[in-house]
Amino acid sequence: MYGLSQQVLRTDVSGMPLEWIGYQDAVRLYHLGQVAYACGSLLYRVHGGVCAKTGLRSVIEVNSIIATHGNNHALAKARDRYVPPLNNPALFNRDAHLCLYCGDRFGHRDLSRDHVTPLSQGGSDTWTNVVTACKRCNNHKAGFTPEQAGMQLLAVPFTPTHAEYIYLQGRRVLADQMEFLLAHFPRTSPLHQRLIGIA
Repeated sequence: MYGLSQQVLRTDVSGMPLEWIGYQDAVRLYHLGQVAYACGSLLYRVHGGVCAKTGLRSVIEVNSIIATHGNNHALAKARDRYVPPLNNPALFNRDAHLCLYCGDRFGHRDLSRDHVTPLSQGGSDTWTNVVTACKRCNNHKAGFTPEQAGMQLLAVPFTPTHAEYIYLQGRRVLADQMEFLLAHFPRTSPLHQRLIGIA
């Protein structure tokens, strides 16, 4: 069994990843009959009250991945145009906590968001113009482009798909959840290579 902070991956009935939820929300979905099926490892066995009629205690078993009923046609259509919100934790995860200038791996506290084309030169605060940089490299680059600063960019920034963003938002993603999410990444996703480097 896992600690109560372990997240459950919720999908729609077709298996498309939707979000991470806590065990309380997962138990609620089971109780309401919204879970179509479950896969992955058993995370929790939650015991309820004792039935006065049967004398049996209720038990809900929560797996690491649960598929829920519901109509998600609008979400499926929007997913093709989906641009996830840009935030530093997801950005640092996208770039595997590597400074994309010096190539070293750093903790969250020592990283920063760098604009490849600086805002002062007309650059935008978008996924395709930002990379993870250590504070030293970011300070050295300052308000210049990598070329102007004489620095080499180690990877091309990209906008994550919906499934990639779900992965990037996860905390302590389990192996079965990772395998499930990887199957939903585009074949050409740079995350495939980056995740191999982490494992």
